[in-house]
Amino acid sequence: MTVIRSTIDRVLKRINAIGRDGDGWTRPSYSDLETEAHAVVADEANALGLSVTRDAAGNLFARLPGRDRTAPAVHVGSHLDTVAQGGAYDGQAGVAGALALVASLVESRQTPPVDIVVTVTRAEESVWFPASYIGSRGALGRLTRADLEVRRADTGRTLADHMRDQGLDPEAALQVPPPNRASFVEIHIEQGPVLHEAGESHAIVTGVRGGLRYRTAQVHGVWAHSGGAPRDLRADAVFALADLIYAMDANWADVLAAGDDLAVTFGIIDASGPLHAMAKVPGQAGFCLDLRSSSETVLEAADRRLQTHIARIEAARPGIRFELGPQSRSKPMELSTTWSDRLTTAVPLRRMLSGGGHDAAAFAAAGWDSTMIFVRNWNGSHCPEEGMDPADLAAAVETLRRTLLA
Repeated sequence: MTVIRSTIDRVLKRINAIGRDGDGWTRPSYSDLETEAHAVVADEANALGLSVTRDAAGNLFARLPGRDRTAPAVHVGSHLDTVAQGGAYDGQAGVAGALALVASLVESRQTPPVDIVVTVTRAEESVWFPASYIGSRGALGRLTRADLEVRRADTGRTLADHMRDQGLDPEAALQVPPPNRASFVEIHIEQGPVLHEAGESHAIVTGVRGGLRYRTAQVHGVWAHSGGAPRDLRADAVFALADLIYAMDANWADVLAAGDDLAVTFGIIDASGPLHAMAKVPGQAGFCLDLRSSSETVLEAADRRLQTHIARIEAARPGIRFELGPQSRSKPMELSTTWSDRLTTAVPLRRMLSGGGHDAAAFAAAGWDSTMIFVRNWNGSHCPEEGMDPADLAAAVETLRRTLLA
């Protein structure tokens, strides 16, 4: 446990020295900062005597040989890109945990039964590019030409452009053959308060919610004078958006009351452009909508309700027009029951669903034996206030180490 804890502390400190942005951390996908963080992992892996390689999509793999070199390896890791003004643990905790696991085996001179591969993916945070699991799908030979054309939110340049900036060949990334199926274990902070409220250090994840998103939706109305336009002649974009938010929130409550799984989030509400003013009826508003569920059927039903509400609001408010824009999706994914059973043999642990998307879902979709371990976190996630006790992460690593050696 001493080497596990010291490795966690050192690696987190080194990674979080990169991309500090005010109170939080910003390391965009396929940026120099993400590449610099990957270089830290390569340096740590080289110091442990691991064999370090990278694939055409820029993912990093550091291999510790096991006793049976022909058996499927166990990949352990996560990502190092962040959302804008993100926290100190989302992604980097899993990478630090993977390095700590290998360091403990090297220190104790214990050879694992199969190869252990520290795996660090690129571009997990889809806030930068409107596509899910870009790096892990690249490692799995599942990138498409359409993926290369998506544009990064802050620069407007394509994924292919940013890959070339990092010395990568986008065309080669499309030609990556699907690797042999193996295991993938991702340690990650929980992105909710369940473990913190329960006083539990870590848990096993049984599945990852899918998502249905509209990232660039707009409400178009009619600009008017705030004092001169009567209520029944207004086409107020903000009131129309409020109608939609209220309706979807009510539907969300109904879905939960029926025992189904759903999360509804409206974000990036934008009614502050240069045309807006104190004395104006808003003629335009922008928003994004993020629907999450463990059931594709529930997601489809929520999308149908969304379209129904929009039609009703447009009819009730003449002059209002919604434009949702492109839709992006990720499928709900069940994770490995085999790994869940293995990991709970030594220590009884809670089993729970992940509300957020993770690389483990991409590996599961490719037929890998994929699982996750959640680590207790407080103060939310995707924010500078993320909280995690490194001792909890060390406990999760120890659970995985015992499981692997058994």
